[in-house]
Amino acid sequence: MKRLVLLGASGSIGTQTIDVVLQHPDLFEIIALSVGHRIDVLQKILEKVDVKVVCVQAEADAVKLKEAYPDKEFLHGDAGLETLAERNDYDVLVNALVGFVGFMPTLKAIETGHDVALANKETLVVGGKLIYEALHKYNRSLYPIDSEHSAIFQCLQGNKHSQVRRLLITASGGSFRNRTRDQLKDVTVEQALAHPNWSMGAKITIDSADMMNKGFEVTEAHWLFDLDYDHIDVVMHPESVVHSMVEYVDHSIIAQMGSADMRLPIQYALTWPERYPLEEKKFDLTEIGTLHFEKPDTRRFPLLALAYEAGKKGGNLDAVMNSANEVANAAFRKGEIPFLMIEDIIIEAVHKAPFREVNTVQDLLDADAWGREFALAYIRKAGEK
Repeated sequence: MKRLVLLGASGSIGTQTIDVVLQHPDLFEIIALSVGHRIDVLQKILEKVDVKVVCVQAEADAVKLKEAYPDKEFLHGDAGLETLAERNDYDVLVNALVGFVGFMPTLKAIETGHDVALANKETLVVGGKLIYEALHKYNRSLYPIDSEHSAIFQCLQGNKHSQVRRLLITASGGSFRNRTRDQLKDVTVEQALAHPNWSMGAKITIDSADMMNKGFEVTEAHWLFDLDYDHIDVVMHPESVVHSMVEYVDHSIIAQMGSADMRLPIQYALTWPERYPLEEKKFDLTEIGTLHFEKPDTRRFPLLALAYEAGKKGGNLDAVMNSANEVANAAFRKGEIPFLMIEDIIIEAVHKAPFREVNTVQDLLDADAWGREFALAYIRKAGEK
């Protein structure tokens, strides 16, 4: 029985993790979980999963929930997330949080002797160096949940890392993959959230539409698989059937294929090196018929190029890029800025940020704060025009 702490239980990855656990009650037990403000979803979860401890974002919600569920312990805020990560009664932390808030729980879990199944992109984007060092220092493992990184992880099984030539990360192109830049000027939030292949949370769907998400995945792959950026390529693949590929030195390419169902990479992260049955619709390549691949246009998707630039330069730039993106993405979803201004904000932030090395958590916090302040100032100034 593998004991889990699940952070971000009310989101897309979180709810699908619960589904995997319920399919295999003999393999997994969730002993603690967190949600943000979606208390209605939490109440439905608690009808299905009997956990000991719950963390929510607001203290007021924690107080009310304690009255409704006197047999459970309720924590709140970022400190509550870290407390869950530091518990000594579980085996794997499943981090399905969204944003920079996911970094500290990942680090705390590793430092207290736990493995991590990671869906939180920002952990490695902002603090890959610190996580990489912690994994080696505490001899812990990090299992990828992102479909692309899970695919690479699966394609690496049974082969030598030294024989890898490059990684090929596939990209659907998001909601606007067939639109020109002129057609992107006046797109709406609703249009951006209509991803053609995947059902994901709002932030990651917007990140997919402007390819920031794919840029993040390149950075994640760099830290997860210890390869430099010149050996990580992105390939446009609108069908989202091939989730990613690994090319070896003899030019053999191994691909992992499957339906657009996140439960598969979630389950593999939790059961590796074993595989277990998973209830889902039968995957039939004959129904798909044809698969397409092409090179990404970084002029149309400049944030993908920016991610390579920031990653190669290193230091605080990835953290600045991420925090500026979090602010810009949220502003677009609130209707405060047009879609293409997301790019303007992030590119300006990275290019104007004073370069700093990142050796401590405080260095990360400083970089995160700088990026947020820059983005907010940019939005305020744009609103005054």
